[in-house]
Amino acid sequence: MAFESEKHAQAYWKENLRLMLTLLTVWAAVSYGAGIVFADFLNQIQFFGFKLGFWFAQQGSIYTFICLIFIYTWRMNRLDKKYGVDEE
Repeated sequence: MAFESEKHAQAYWKENLRLMLTLLTVWAAVSYGAGIVFADFLNQIQFFGFKLGFWFAQQGSIYTFICLIFIYTWRMNRLDKKYGVDEE
């Protein structure tokens, strides 16, 4: 992996950090927000026969985390192609 210039390498890293911070914020909001902080409010809603806050605490945060992994992979492949550092 070689960048055209130091400026491209810094821009690549900056976009990578922005993406990671965004995805980690979503993960924290779902894991702690939906599963703990807002659980009482969300438990008023039924989701597939379960209280929504309980569902997020038990399964929803895991599904969300798996989706975030796929989103990160997809976005990083696009970022690699954008800066010409992809492996193909």
